[in-house]
Amino acid sequence: MARRERVMRMSVEQPLWRALTGYRVLTLVYAIGLFATAHEEFPRPWLAVGYFAVLAVWTLATLPRTASAAACTKRFLTADLTIALVGILLTPVADAPARVEAGGPTLPSIWTAGSVLAFAVKGGWRWAALASTLVAVANLIERGNPARDTVHNVMLVWVASIAIGYVVEVARASERTLARALEIEAATRERERLARDIHDSVLQVLAMVQRRGAVIGGEAAELGRLAGEQEIALRTLVSGGLVPVSRASEDTAEGAVVRAVDEDDTGDDGPVDLRTLLAPYAGSLVSLAEPGAPVRLAPAAAREVAAAVGAALDNVRKHAGERARAWILVEDEPDEVIVTVRDDGPGIPEGRLAQAEGEGRLGVALSIRGRLRDLGGSADLISVPGQGTEVELKVPKDEREADDPRGKAEQR
Repeated sequence: MARRERVMRMSVEQPLWRALTGYRVLTLVYAIGLFATAHEEFPRPWLAVGYFAVLAVWTLATLPRTASAAACTKRFLTADLTIALVGILLTPVADAPARVEAGGPTLPSIWTAGSVLAFAVKGGWRWAALASTLVAVANLIERGNPARDTVHNVMLVWVASIAIGYVVEVARASERTLARALEIEAATRERERLARDIHDSVLQVLAMVQRRGAVIGGEAAELGRLAGEQEIALRTLVSGGLVPVSRASEDTAEGAVVRAVDEDDTGDDGPVDLRTLLAPYAGSLVSLAEPGAPVRLAPAAAREVAAAVGAALDNVRKHAGERARAWILVEDEPDEVIVTVRDDGPGIPEGRLAQAEGEGRLGVALSIRGRLRDLGGSADLISVPGQGTEVELKVPKDEREADDPRGKAEQR
């Protein structure tokens, strides 16, 4: 089965960069509009016109710089804040002293907040505190005295920028935590998948070699002993984790990235008939009862259900004896498929499953219950000593498969 890498990119701050880009353009238009409505009151309007020309070119030319954290470099932030500070300090030179003393807007007006917010989004609350402090000093110099409205505006920008910077830092920490959780989940699912495959193949062969070697004796007994030791070692490795959790998540400028490996079923041609996968299990000791119509499941789901049935039959042969009989019943319900495996063995003593799982024998936990859990279904085991064991597997249907016209046509 083909495997493909799935890349999940998460970024809670990317919307902030897009909002900041729009904010800079809108506040540029606003600042120019304020000047246009009062340009006759400026004793040196040409100085303001020159500044606004530079501000407009700078804002439009640097729009890509505020598109992401990677593009927004320290050099750009320094130059951007410098232009804002120069505009504030040029205000008393270009504007009338009476307007300045009356609390008139500075040349860049609220465009300055965009520079401070860029610091906050890029570097967090500490960078925001530095930038807003420099803007506060420039505003106080521009007014010449700490007027009440000036102090009010300065404190507003200072507190708002620091708060936004802090929120960005918290969001980044949450993003990293989520990325790590997804990484652990992906590694755990892959570990369980490999553990199931190993249990269904290698461990079963080693256990068989151990049993047969003990029966034959001689050199075969030594070979069986070695196989038993390897079985124990491999079971310990399986129960402890085959795939170590590596640093699969990455912190990038565009957010956290989690890489996971998925099974690629793109080569399959739609739902398959579960009956065809279960038919090989039928034999002289195993009876298969199935519906007369196809039991359609997604290819991956059908394979996992069939593998779980195979694991249940392996347990029957191993624990109930080679001559134990087993019955497989397939029920095709409207919303789910139910497969029941029953045997006539001695049953499982109470507490034996928990003990086996503690010893690293994960046949039921991984090969059966783990498979059905991954499919969104369930596996229930009922065992009464002296009356055999029954395993009931339930897997939900995909609505698209339930409505497949090909399946309906065949059922008719």
